[in-house]
Amino acid sequence: MMVTVFRSRIRPENADEYQKMSAKMSEIARTMPGYISHKGFTAEDGERVTIVEFESQETHRAWAEHAGHRKAQQLGRERFYSEFSIHVCEVLKSNSYRQPG
Repeated sequence: MMVTVFRSRIRPENADEYQKMSAKMSEIARTMPGYISHKGFTAEDGERVTIVEFESQETHRAWAEHAGHRKAQQLGRERFYSEFSIHVCEVLKSNSYRQPG
């Protein structure tokens, strides 16, 4: 499994436009082969963190290279983000627990 940790700060003047683009990218991501999940969180200081999971390097790469996603990346650099960092990680081990009931 591949996990991407995307940390960013949104330019306030373009926040509404960003939200529309982000919703569209979420819809597209869910249709991609190998997609597992993604969730976004916003810290008190305004930093946003999105965690994205794909089954493999190949399916992750397909998402990274998707034409619509490429356009969104370009818009992100030009209009939406004041800063961002991306960390792509291969999962070496995974455990989970859910309390019964």
